Amino acid sequence: MDKTKTTELDNVVVRFSGDSGDGMQLTGSLFSNLSAILGNEISTFPDFPSEIRAPLGTLGGVSGFQVHLGSSKIYTPGDDADVLIAMNPAALKVNAKSVKRGGIIIFDVDSFEKSDLEKAGFSTDNPFQELSIPESTQLIPAPLSSLTQSSLEGLGFDNKTVLRSKNMFSLGLVCWLFNRSIDQAIHFLENKFAKKQDILHANIKVLTDGYNYGNNLHLTISTFFIEKSHDTPKGNYTSINGNKATAWGLIAAAEKSGLQLFLGSYPITPATDIMQELALRKDLGVKVVQAEDEIAGITCAIGAAFAGSLAATNTSGPGLALKSEAIGLAVMAELPIVIVDVMRGGPSTGLPTKTEQTDLLQALYGRNGESPAVVMAASTPADCFHFTYMASKIALEHMTPVILLTDAFIGNGTSLWKLPKLAELPEIKPNFVVKGMEGCKVTARNAETNVRYWSTPGMFGFGHRNGGLEKDYATGCISTDPLNHEKMVNARQAKVEYISNYLPELNVEGDAEADMLVIGWGGTHGHLMSAVNSLNKKGKKIALAHFNYINPLPKNTVEVIQRFKKVVVCELNSGQFATFLRSKVPGVEFLQYNKVQGQPFTVDELENDFSKLM
Repeated sequence: MDKTKTTELDNVVVRFSGDSGDGMQLTGSLFSNLSAILGNEISTFPDFPSEIRAPLGTLGGVSGFQVHLGSSKIYTPGDDADVLIAMNPAALKVNAKSVKRGGIIIFDVDSFEKSDLEKAGFSTDNPFQELSIPESTQLIPAPLSSLTQSSLEGLGFDNKTVLRSKNMFSLGLVCWLFNRSIDQAIHFLENKFAKKQDILHANIKVLTDGYNYGNNLHLTISTFFIEKSHDTPKGNYTSINGNKATAWGLIAAAEKSGLQLFLGSYPITPATDIMQELALRKDLGVKVVQAEDEIAGITCAIGAAFAGSLAATNTSGPGLALKSEAIGLAVMAELPIVIVDVMRGGPSTGLPTKTEQTDLLQALYGRNGESPAVVMAASTPADCFHFTYMASKIALEHMTPVILLTDAFIGNGTSLWKLPKLAELPEIKPNFVVKGMEGCKVTARNAETNVRYWSTPGMFGFGHRNGGLEKDYATGCISTDPLNHEKMVNARQAKVEYISNYLPELNVEGDAEADMLVIGWGGTHGHLMSAVNSLNKKGKKIALAHFNYINPLPKNTVEVIQRFKKVVVCELNSGQFATFLRSKVPGVEFLQYNKVQGQPFTVDELENDFSKLM
């Protein structure tokens, strides 16, 4: 065969798929990190089962990692794949319908024996025909298992260990297909397996052999090249997932405010990575307590807030339910604490590894009594840093608990992130009592903002008790007076509402002169923005208003929404934000587009629905 030609693409979607033990998450992460280093925009979507290990080769055990990379702005991990790497028939069966016409399927032909096909529920010995895969799809049968065995022959590994390295063979092959140097992949492996030199050398050898296999055999008519992005501002960039960005946002806020960071937490999918990342940062003075349960996690954090720390806790939906009483305590005690909820499918244990936006009403109202708290939501893996930082700033400056909603999609997913400079981040001024206020009551408030001043144990002249019982507005002593209780309820509500004066105004993207407005919040921004941009390019006028600040809402919310003739609220739930907006924005009929499948929106389904409404 003649030398393979190279085709330049603007963007491409690659999906790695196999058993949970096939290392698809690591393979996809390495490939996306390589692409980020080369200057490509990236967006990823790890998608794995809830079971620790489903039976090998079955549909329930399929784990996938999709990466969308390009030379211009990327908003989503993509709907369908240009290239699918299928490590077994089950992976092929789960993903076949999501491969674009004319796409490429690379599959491990060694894993397509009769027994493998039966495990995946195929009734014939030709899975491609059975799945009606079009002839335009380029099939690349590669004996990944046997080639990996040959690569590591004589190195003393048992067969199980050898086959665990075939993901590196597939990564080498994909690096060849997209003209990616494997040098950086080797660097990542050296860091990951620094203490396991035998595993490191094995993976490097298999990775190199996979690259050479594609290069020497010219498996495709063309390899591909994606130019680096020229849209991104100058600076230092890295690939980051939402959970790590959240952890770093807390660290940055602690550094900027001059406070020690304390995290009280309990492991829960998909939020545990935040705790694990912070536990590594003892060098920055971070204190992490893995408590015995969710309630202990947040209550020890409240204690840290009382003592003067930047206090935080992280969880997912079931944990947020358990923390509800303690959040009410933080509201009553008027102590600053950041609660990060990485939402997942529910109710109960539900779909622990899948994404939903179903905790919104719980975050807004899921406590006894009149218990207002600030509620915010991040939109991308990268901006989890910014909104965690801002959640910390609001909590410390306004003496209130702040609930930050992310979700499994952006918590586990990655995107390109520009490393910020600490000096350029907004200033954080905790609302401490200061010298000269000694004559004031410890419960004194700012007359304009209703914010209580923060006095910590050991501050001379400001000793006090705090707790969950109602307090007298003036003295801070326990009070059951009816009128005083109402006054305190109103003061706590007014404090949260006043925060809207510090929030950025709601921005309208797309065509601001359109008749139809799409509304979204949190992690759906990329898909909604992509659908809106696509329709505008087709001449269909449509606008997008995406919310990151939910309680309180931006001050211009009512004005913006009432400008449009038709409004549709899109959520990965049954209509929780739409319900909230109906209570805040009069005279508007809110249409809804909802999806509750444990999966993010696709751009195609959004475009179809919006087109029907226009």
